[in-house]
Amino acid sequence: MAAAAIGGGLVTLIAWFVFKQVSLPAFNTSMVTRGLSTAGIVVTVVIVAGLLYLWTKRGVQGKGPLAWLTVVVAYLSPALIVICSLGMPLSASKLWLHGIQVDQVFRTQFLTRMTVEGGYADMNYADMPTFYPMGWFWLGGRMANLLGLQGWEAFQPWSLVSIAMACCLLVPVWQRLTGSLPLGTVIALTTTALTLTLAVDEPYSAVIALGVPAAAIMCSRAFHGSWGSTVGLLVFLGISATFYTLFTGAIAVTVVSFVALVTAIVERSFKPIVRLAVIGFGSLAIAAIAWGPYLLAVLRADFPTETAAQHYLPAEGTEVPVPFLAPSIVGLLCLIGIVYLVIRVKNVHIRTLGWALIGVYLWIVASMVLPLLGTTLLGFRLEILVVLIMATAGVLGLAHLYEQYRTREYLAAVVAVITALAGIFYMQEIPAEHQTAIDSAYSDTDGNGERADKFPADSARYYSEIDEFFQGHNADVVMTDEKLFMAYYPYYGFNAFTAHYANPLGQFKQRNEEMATWAENSWDQSPQEFVDTLENNPWDVPNAMIFRGDIESPDDGYKAHLAVDIFPNQPNVRYDAILFDPEVFNDSDLWDVKQIGPFVVAARVN
Repeated sequence: MAAAAIGGGLVTLIAWFVFKQVSLPAFNTSMVTRGLSTAGIVVTVVIVAGLLYLWTKRGVQGKGPLAWLTVVVAYLSPALIVICSLGMPLSASKLWLHGIQVDQVFRTQFLTRMTVEGGYADMNYADMPTFYPMGWFWLGGRMANLLGLQGWEAFQPWSLVSIAMACCLLVPVWQRLTGSLPLGTVIALTTTALTLTLAVDEPYSAVIALGVPAAAIMCSRAFHGSWGSTVGLLVFLGISATFYTLFTGAIAVTVVSFVALVTAIVERSFKPIVRLAVIGFGSLAIAAIAWGPYLLAVLRADFPTETAAQHYLPAEGTEVPVPFLAPSIVGLLCLIGIVYLVIRVKNVHIRTLGWALIGVYLWIVASMVLPLLGTTLLGFRLEILVVLIMATAGVLGLAHLYEQYRTREYLAAVVAVITALAGIFYMQEIPAEHQTAIDSAYSDTDGNGERADKFPADSARYYSEIDEFFQGHNADVVMTDEKLFMAYYPYYGFNAFTAHYANPLGQFKQRNEEMATWAENSWDQSPQEFVDTLENNPWDVPNAMIFRGDIESPDDGYKAHLAVDIFPNQPNVRYDAILFDPEVFNDSDLWDVKQIGPFVVAARVN
């Protein structure tokens, strides 16, 4: 398992490095990269299928160099698919999918923070333990340090490497669970392709989603006496909690706890409950590595904490996912999975996979009802779990059918050919499925002030000059609504950009009200009175500010925006403009003000 994960990560990192040395054309302006991507997928699938066919048909298991080659290729094949389907299309850009838009802004900001700080720092607020799980970002920061990259530059390679490692890890896991290298490889490649298509824009959740079907099978083994599976589940849930708490909560409640309870009732035994307690306390101990400082800070806080992280219900969150009805190869596979789960319900392990699917569906439906209480369970994000569980069951179903007729002549060859062609057909469309997201990676301005498609950059090209200006004044806490600047440069923000990514300890709503008061009162204050107001606020003192405006023609003032949570409305955020009186910055003993592109930047005089 360790060799598969490390090997997959190293192969992916080497490939990423090689791609950066080659001048491949941008994916959104040329078909060359698309063709190379498809060719790489075809070669990978054909070689893997051929080797696995020989393994199955001629019985080369454990015998000679060909057997070793088959194992190595099978274990690394998911990483090769990651490289070909995403690494190559993104090779001429330094940004990840969706560039630096919407949620990628906050994710990039967190990775930038973890690159310059190796502790429990919040992505935005100074001297505050992080609220969002730091596991994936902390590891990415260490890779950035090792490679000498800035945080935003490490987002793409770390996403590729971490996803490839998780995908490769699945091969030995499923080989152990099924007792078959070919079947383990097919399941791993299937879940890899599905995850790369449906959930890869959020890499730290994707690496957890990949393991859910295997975790469901391990539930059955754990609650029927296997301490190895018990420990495996414990470690999986613990690590999951340090990466992505939504999936951890969903898996713990709807899969692990649900299966344990059902098993205890059916078998009339308390042993599953005992093992559940071991899994629960053990995983919480691991989770405390990431969550401990934040929980202690909450207990010590002398104010109520609140979060808007779950205040989001998009259109897809109002529908129950039914992938088995889709007119596609995935739909067919999921339909086979549903049939297999029903006809094999007496098999305790397959039944557990079915219980897991029911549990996930219950979470999704509950998320649609909870807005009546002012929140959601972000159930729409669990669609990937539904697809992965059904598709895994589908592969197991096809394997079961194959076993019934494996003595037929040429059947192994027919299965290998059909499986390979189906894999190629689906995997070659992965880059096309992400066309818009890849386009954004090329058209957005990166941290160097450049666009990968070579078109003129937007206003973000001025960020380096703003950073140089702030560095000259030793600024560290910035008041701004310029999200991209904070994603690329590791300054602390006076407030987060939206309540949904704000640390509950930061008192987002109260800080917003404070900034609105500053803006309103600035029109009746002298420069010194304005500075006194800033310095007497109960939180950090901003010593730098970024506005939109013009020093020569200030018109109505210097503008910034405040994000207001308006859930249950959709969109769930409203942006209110606040205007500051330019006169309060016109004291050269207090402020140094400069026009940089469309921005008015102000920094306290040292």
